[in-house]
Formats: sequence, C-alpha cells, structure tokens
Amino acid sequence: MNDINVWGLTEKEIDTTKYSLNATLFALGNGYIGTRGNFEEGLELEEYDGTFINGFYDYYDLSYGEKYKGYPSRSHAMLNVTNGKKIDIYINGELFNVEKGTTKDYIREINFRKGVLTRKLTWISPRGDEISFESERLISFYEKHLLLSKVKITPINFDGSIKIISSINGNVKNITKENDPRIGVEFNGDELRVIKSSIDDNIGKIISRTKSSDLGLVCVMSNRLDCTGECSTSYTEYNELVSHTYDVKAMKNEPIILQKYVLYKTYKYVEDNIEKITSDNLIILLKEVMDNGYKFYKCKQKDYLDEFWYNSDISIDGDDSVQQGVRFNMYHLLQSVGRDGLTNISAKGLTGEGYEGHYFWDTEIYILPFFIYTNPDIAKELVEYRYNLLEAARKRGKEMQYDKGALYPWRTINGEECSAYFPAGTAQYHINADIAYSICKYIEASEDEDFLVEKGVEILVETARLWLEIGQFNDDGKFHICCVTGPDEYTAIVNNNVYTNFMAANNLKNAYEAVIFLKNKYPLKYRELADNLNIDEVEINKFHEAYINIYIPYDEDKKIYPQDDSFFQKPAWDFEKSKGKYPLLMHYHPINIYRAQVCKQADLILLEFILNDLFDDKQKKRDYDYYEKITTHDSSLSTCIFSIMANELGYYHKAYDYFIHSVRTDIDDIHNNTTAGVHTANMAGTWMSIIFGFGGMREEKGMLRFSPHLPEKWTSYSFRISFKGRKILVSVDEKGVEYKLLNGDPIVIYNKEEKLELKR
Repeated sequence: MNDINVWGLTEKEIDTTKYSLNATLFALGNGYIGTRGNFEEGLELEEYDGTFINGFYDYYDLSYGEKYKGYPSRSHAMLNVTNGKKIDIYINGELFNVEKGTTKDYIREINFRKGVLTRKLTWISPRGDEISFESERLISFYEKHLLLSKVKITPINFDGSIKIISSINGNVKNITKENDPRIGVEFNGDELRVIKSSIDDNIGKIISRTKSSDLGLVCVMSNRLDCTGECSTSYTEYNELVSHTYDVKAMKNEPIILQKYVLYKTYKYVEDNIEKITSDNLIILLKEVMDNGYKFYKCKQKDYLDEFWYNSDISIDGDDSVQQGVRFNMYHLLQSVGRDGLTNISAKGLTGEGYEGHYFWDTEIYILPFFIYTNPDIAKELVEYRYNLLEAARKRGKEMQYDKGALYPWRTINGEECSAYFPAGTAQYHINADIAYSICKYIEASEDEDFLVEKGVEILVETARLWLEIGQFNDDGKFHICCVTGPDEYTAIVNNNVYTNFMAANNLKNAYEAVIFLKNKYPLKYRELADNLNIDEVEINKFHEAYINIYIPYDEDKKIYPQDDSFFQKPAWDFEKSKGKYPLLMHYHPINIYRAQVCKQADLILLEFILNDLFDDKQKKRDYDYYEKITTHDSSLSTCIFSIMANELGYYHKAYDYFIHSVRTDIDDIHNNTTAGVHTANMAGTWMSIIFGFGGMREEKGMLRFSPHLPEKWTSYSFRISFKGRKILVSVDEKGVEYKLLNGDPIVIYNKEEKLELKR
C-alpha cells in the first residue's frame, strides 16, 4: 500500500478495494473527536463513513430467549454523528470524483509529527478539464472541539466555473449487526435526530438529540474562501443538511483555497436552556477559532506532538517497517484516548464502530502501562474515569445480588454493563482486580499519593469487597473463587481460574495495605472513609485472611499450573481438524470450544508477566511451553504477551515472530477486520513488547530493573521512561546498554543485577 515512511503512512495509488480499510488507517482523532479517513468528496463505493465523539452514545434494548435476574435490559453504543468533512466540487458542472475521469500524481499521507492528513492529485474530468487538487485535515489537540479542513483547487488547462459546496450533514446512521458479532449494533437508524438546523451569515448549525440517552450534540461550521476570480455565495438548508456554496469564475493556474472550521460540543439535559447555552457558547468559540486562523492551529498541532514524541518515541535502527508500525500504533493511541476523566479509550479507538465503542479491561492491562510510563498526566485521567464510575459499579454489584462492593462492567461507556453474553462478559470478574492493579501501578510510578488518599483507597476497598462476596473458604481452609471466566474467552465459567485468583489476592492485599496506610498516616481521612463505606476491623482482616489463603490449583505431576480446576480434565483440541477455521468462535459453538483444552489468548502466561516476581524462571518456562501449543491467538491481545515472555525466557526468535505479528496488525490487516477500527490494546501491546520484552523492564518494590536484549535484525533502539518524576533514556546497541537521566533527581535503577545510580 505504501512506501516505508517511518514518520507517517503514505498511499501512492487509489485502491478502491482497500478504501474502507484505509479509511481506518488514515483516521484522525484527538481523544474527543474521531473521524475516519474518507475523502472530503466521498466515493460512490463508500461502505460507510464515520465521525465519532468519545463517550457519546445511545441505548438499545437487549432481547433474550430467556432473561434472568441481573441480565442487562439495555445496551448502549457509540454513535456516528454529524458529518463535518463533506466538500463537493464541480468543475464546469462535472462532479469531482476520483472514480470517474482520470487521476494521476496521487499521494495521501498522514504525518505523525505534524498531526495532519494531506492528499494531492491531478484530476482530468471526463470532458478533459484538468485540475490540481490538494487537501489537508486535522483534528486539533489544542482545541478539542475543532475539526479543520483545507482544500486547494487549481485549474490547469481552462478558465471556467468551479463550484464548491461545504456542508455539515446530520442525516447519519450507524452500521447494523452483521454475521460477525464484533461489528455493528442493533440500531434502527433514528438514534441521533436532528431537531434544529440553520445557516446564516457564514455560520451553519445542526443540533441533534439522541433517541434514548438524553444527550445532545451541537455542530457548527464556518468557511473562508480565498480566490482571485469573481465569486458568489449562497446558503442551503435541506433534509438535515446545511451547506455553504461558492460559485467561482476560475482562471487557469489561479488557486482557489477553502478553509473549513467545524466544531462539535455535546451536552446532557440537566436544564431546559442547556441546548441554547451550548449552542451560543460554541458559536462564540467558532468566531474565536476563525480569528486565530488555520495556521495557528496547525502550529499548535505540531507543538503538542513535539512534546508527545519527546515523551513517547521509540527509535529503532534496522527495520523501517517495524519503526513505522511502532509509531503508527502510538499515534493512534494518542488520537483515541480520552483525557477528561469522563471518557476512556475503546477497543477500536475513534476509528470505527467495532465493539460498539465500548471500553474493556484492555485499558488497564494493555493501554495504561503505555501512558503511565510515557505520559502520566493522561494515565491519571484514565484512572479518574474508573473512580467517576465507581457509583455505577456499586449499582451493578447490587443488580448481581451482592450486599457489598462494586462490580465494574465488562464492557461499557457510561458505567452500565453492556454485555449480553454473560459467560464471556459478566463472568470475567477479573476486571475488578485489573482495575485495582492498574491503580496501584499508576500510584507507584507517579507517586500520586493524593489520588491514593482521595480516591484510590475507596476503589481498592470496593473492588476487594466483591471477592468476599463471590468467594468462600472451603473445608481445606483455602479461599476459593468459583464460576468465573478468566482472560481466555475459550474457557468459560470455571472454578479457581489461576489468573483470577492470583489477581484477586493482589487486589485484597493492596486494599488491606492501603487501608492500614490511610489509618496510620491520614487518620481523619480514614475515619471519613470508614464512616462512608461502613468499614470495620473485621472486614479489613478478612481481606488479609483471604489473600494469604487464596487457593491456587497446581499439577504436581506436570509441575505446571492448570488454567483452572478442570482444565487438565478436558481433552486436547483437534487442531488438525480446525485448520483454516480461525477464529474458532466464528466456526464452532462456544460449548464445544469450552469443553476442550484450547486458549483464545494469553491467560496464565499473562499472569506470569503481570505478577512476574511470584514465579521462578523454571516455572514460567514449563508453563509457556505447555500453553503456547494450545493457544490460537484468535484475540489480538495475545501475541504481544507471548512475545514479552518469550524474551524473558530466552526464546528470542519466537519473541520476534510474535512481535512482528503485533506491530503491523492493523497496517497489514492481519486479522482481516481493521475496516471496523484499529486494535488499540494490541497497539499498546506493541509498546509493551519492546519496553517489557526486548528492554526487559520490570518494576519491583518501587524500583526499575532492565534486562535489555537487541533483536538480530536491529542495530540499535532507544526509548524514554517516565518514572517518579524522572525521565530516563534507555539506549541499546551492539555494544551494550546506556542509561541517561534526562530530568529529575538522582535515581537508583538496576541493569539485570547491577545497581546503578543515575544523575543528570
């Protein structure tokens, strides 16, 4: 599709068979707005366009053959919102369309350092009129409500008429359910309804309202045209679309430049005039951004990205395709992540409608480490999001008939559970422990004690309480947790999933220690929390008793951990019979998969990475050798973990093979579903594969340890880590490793077993 552009993605020919895929790859976003990389003028073959607002959703009813207590009655999904990209162009009455006429000198590029999507081409109409066309698009990191476009049209061989129609279109729909359950939603097409539209005095406005969720959206547009020829303008409001039309008497070799400013703002119905307040404020902002101008925001875009890449970049010498893939993945993570404490990052980011825009455990286990160790300010907003949904998690716990504690939803946007299939949804209670774990990792790396005191302890206590609700002490004196599903979704509703039990113990331990810390250092805050949550010594001691007595199944004959109590009692999966039938869930009934020893993704192997210091090298090797043979990697979350652990065990060739599978998953469309959106967890997993895999970084007892390895195909690589207010540069080449403290106070780290003190 492209040359190897290590700081961007380049397309040098139009391949209409890959148009929808490339709409994902060339998508833009800023964590609030996201829009797919469709052409401004569109194509007739277009499968679907898409513009999304993080956290903007509507409800739909869930239907069941048999509905039981605790089943969610409704789900919600991210909406496709008002299209602000559309610009139609007529050349002497002929519609500019690259599917017709002749296109040459085509190039499209997204630049990761500038944050701008550009397209250039020469087009010859069916009648022979030739133009040069250039476009730019950016979604501002500086002003989160702003989508900016610029097009430049230059007649090459004629004087004549050029008409430009700049529109915002509120008549949009989501894609609906297909045979693939991972794509589409059960909407009827009227979830986002235009209630007002107008255009006057160069301000176009569409106000829309959701059908069920009481959310509103205001979209406003203004345009600026620069040309030398005569120009007349007109406004149109028709069928949920408002347009500004320019009729230009074009002259050969004289460019016509249109700048388009579009703003989006959502609101919740909390008072009668909130719609007017939002609309008025947005128009004030529109006038401000028009005054600032296009160049201002283009410069601010680069300034923002300069800082991001200083904090985050991984430099690789020796493989340009890998270098491109790594930066592509990090750039999309930045474009997709919410930064307001109220929104998160979905499995597909803001690039498509796969998985309905829902947030999963992916954030905590895969994505948060990237932000914790590169951009801790963004990481804080992600943990704030979970705190802001704590009350909804308590409510969900009550719906599931638990007296105490919070149960975080498996998939959600607003805190309500959206999973209609409980064996691979609600039963994955490990999400509670995943959230608790990630909060502790954030606090350890950032030393944000204020967050721990004000919010973190509360989350740890409420998540820990749930384990006491669903687990029990058996006659053996051990604490058992039954009827859960671990990370591996091909093994459901089991007793004592090893990952879940270890992570639950970690949750209970951290909750116990956090309460003791609060009681000793902040007694007034402890008393306030104890009163609000009705905490007493008996309950806190139960946390301690449960975690030190957690039951962990182990096979003494094999000297490996079964994934759960019954895993080794199941027959081996017939991999010969299932050749070419992947992912298995698309070819086999779930119950047939559940009955066999087969894994969709890393489960026990993920645990041995996360809680690394609890397992010795021999144990990790035995487990890895066993589970690698029975794991299909049908989930994009899997190969990065197997790469990390292969590096730790010295399986360097395997590590690199798994890494290569991860690093270009979306660019090369390895899972054949990137048209529905990128795989954000895998993207972060690529970063983890380098930092924790090849770099061998581990955090142990509040200190960083590195055990770097240089892949055979690379001559060097380097990365930066933010840790406890310091920034550390790690550089690895054929000669060895070098550590530099770029800012902050001196710090002690370890290179394998060697203790080093870094000073500036």
